[in-house]
Amino acid sequence: MDKFDQQILTLLRNDARTPVTQIARAVNLSRTAVSERIRHLEQQGIIQGYHARIASPEAPSVRAFLELFYNESRCEDYVELIRAFPEVKRCCGISGETDMLVYIEAASMARLIEIRAAIENFHKMMRVKTHIIMKEWEM
Repeated sequence: MDKFDQQILTLLRNDARTPVTQIARAVNLSRTAVSERIRHLEQQGIIQGYHARIASPEAPSVRAFLELFYNESRCEDYVELIRAFPEVKRCCGISGETDMLVYIEAASMARLIEIRAAIENFHKMMRVKTHIIMKEWEM
């Protein structure tokens, strides 16, 4: 894969519906050359499909990670309790000082605060640290 293929992939990653003519202009190649490169990238399995990213009508307004620090408990004990919150999308036991990382998508800051308060009150929970997501980049 050369620099042209990488440029083409970057353009398609940003907008999979970018016309071949526009890509050709941007990477300074002919339409035919770009079409062939795209076809070759698809055949190699580098491009595995084209997808639409659909916004949810009830898109969360607050997304956050909670770091959980607890004492004398197993992750599985807390996972069962955390499942009660539909806003929790991911729950990970991780290495290091933090015992668990929880990803939440809440409709409002007030709801995030309610969930955080409930988790803080779990038996043997020592501390909850909140990280609000301010901006996210596509990779």
